[in-house]
Amino acid sequence: MLTLLNLLSAVALLVWGTHIVRTGIMRIYGADLRRVLSRSVEKKPMAFLAGIGVTALVQSSNATTLLVTSFVAQNLVSLTPALVVVLGADVGTAIMARVLTFDLSWLSPLFIFFGVIFFLSRKQTRVGQMGRTAIGLGLILLALQLIVTAARPITQAAGVQVLFSTLTGDILLDALIGALFAIVSYSSLAAVLITATLTAAGVISFKVALCLVIGANLGSGLLAMLNASGSNAAGKRVALGSLLFKVIGSVAILPFVDYVATVLDRLPVSDEELVIFFHVFYNLARCLVMVPFTEPMARLCRRMIADDTENQTHLKPRHLDKSALDTPALALVNAARETLRIGDVVEQMLESFNRVVRGELHEERTVRRLDDDVDVLYTAIKLYLARMPREDLAEDDSRRWAEIIEMALNLEQAGDIIERMSVDVADKALQARRAFSAPGREELDALQEQLLSNLRLSLSVFLSQDIASARRLRRAKHRFRILIRRFSHNHVERLHMNNVQSIETSSLHLSLLGDMKRLNSLFCAVAYAVLDQPEDEREAD
Repeated sequence: MLTLLNLLSAVALLVWGTHIVRTGIMRIYGADLRRVLSRSVEKKPMAFLAGIGVTALVQSSNATTLLVTSFVAQNLVSLTPALVVVLGADVGTAIMARVLTFDLSWLSPLFIFFGVIFFLSRKQTRVGQMGRTAIGLGLILLALQLIVTAARPITQAAGVQVLFSTLTGDILLDALIGALFAIVSYSSLAAVLITATLTAAGVISFKVALCLVIGANLGSGLLAMLNASGSNAAGKRVALGSLLFKVIGSVAILPFVDYVATVLDRLPVSDEELVIFFHVFYNLARCLVMVPFTEPMARLCRRMIADDTENQTHLKPRHLDKSALDTPALALVNAARETLRIGDVVEQMLESFNRVVRGELHEERTVRRLDDDVDVLYTAIKLYLARMPREDLAEDDSRRWAEIIEMALNLEQAGDIIERMSVDVADKALQARRAFSAPGREELDALQEQLLSNLRLSLSVFLSQDIASARRLRRAKHRFRILIRRFSHNHVERLHMNNVQSIETSSLHLSLLGDMKRLNSLFCAVAYAVLDQPEDEREAD
């Protein structure tokens, strides 16, 4: 029992090491990998090579598939090039399986020692994350040694030999067990490496090992489907296409496993290395053959998975990809994009409020509905950012996290203010057959136009972090305050002149001026966040 626990813990350590390497690389180069993938999809050869390269970095084809799936779900990449990238990812993970079979045991203590030093001393910097990645690589190499050590006494147990002796005839059963093995270990790379180790120890035959490898590739496709279950229709199509490609490859090769095993067994190479070489060349041949058929596969996936039916009543978060939470650079970009959507909704609210002021009472219901949309998006962003591990964020990422949550909060409060303004106008003025004076209406229109301009500029500053634009927004805030003061004096002058309409709407008019002043302050707050950056970072920008 202890030996079995040692083996299971070694497998878990391998999976954990792969996870650490993947998240470490994504935290350091996540935004760069995003740009590489998005720029490499125009031509199939470049997309294929990009899939290989990214997978070699993150040590997992599942991670690359999740990344590409999130791009497709957000309409950043089309389905056909995404399938090409996924095929390249399958080749990349096979190549990494070959690399990890070399005798690199001497690197394990070296990676772990220096990785811990760099990570603990400079945790929230790029160097610290590189140390984290080094720890993961050391754990992977250590886990491979432990797997070999733990597997040896297990192979000598009579019960284990009887158990594996059942895997000698049915190629479909062997392939399904290999798929299950990949799902349980959460990595086809781990499943293939363990299969090679068991083959070298004589626990399973070479033919069974080939079936397990084929099944492990199929299992990674099933794992991608499970991971994409929470995505939209576009994201699910990527996982479905990857799975169908692997099913086609499995169906094509399984009937010839006996012949392939006989031919390969004649080569003067150990069974362990033959398993790895088969894994590499099987994926390379399968993926190269499948690349020309990515467009027909994309059409098939679109027919099999229909487009999502959009809920026209309320908005839903579109960019908050949960798989990116381990990569702060990507997760913060997603949250910022969703915050910009709140800004778009607030802009619609201002336009609807202006129509309410002009007498279109039914627009008040539109304002209320849009405010509900703002609340939904704000809550989603707040919960999304709360799931990010802030203690591991670099200083600039931590500041950006605070800017996003502050901007989302300001926009949510602005939505509440606009809703209240709309209700006040509808209840206190129009339904009571009271109208603003002509000069008062012109002043409100001017303020409304300036608010829209400041909102758009604030969203631009929030996205670009441009210092010049932030200074312009700060000046716009002061000009708006001066405008409010002048219009307040104008309103008092109209009261002094006994303007009946001004007298009837005085309380409401002054209340709207105060609310608009608060709206402007909320919109312009982002300028101070940008201008308060440290001097060295402002120079870098």
